[in-house]
Amino acid sequence: MLVIAELSPGPRRFKAIQRAIHSISQRMLTLTLRRLERDGLVSRTVVPTVPPQVTYALTARGRSLTQVVQTLVEWAQAHQLPIRESRHSWDEEEQRRLPQ
Repeated sequence: MLVIAELSPGPRRFKAIQRAIHSISQRMLTLTLRRLERDGLVSRTVVPTVPPQVTYALTARGRSLTQVVQTLVEWAQAHQLPIRESRHSWDEEEQRRLPQ
């Protein structure tokens, strides 16, 4: 979802996507982009320079998802703190349940 949201304004290079999505590793971003490309949601363009420049963009199918994905991203951002608090409370309760 975050990759689709990040590509919604237009084509981006790999490092720009990685910088925008702070919590994603290089490996996970690579796998995600490959899966999205395989599904026909993202296109990959290689410009034959030294070193090669690779850009990623949403296809028409990928662009059809942007509004739905953007709504989900906004919801996740708005609820990020309460979700973290719930996780923290749940983790503390689980720790209390475990035998010492």
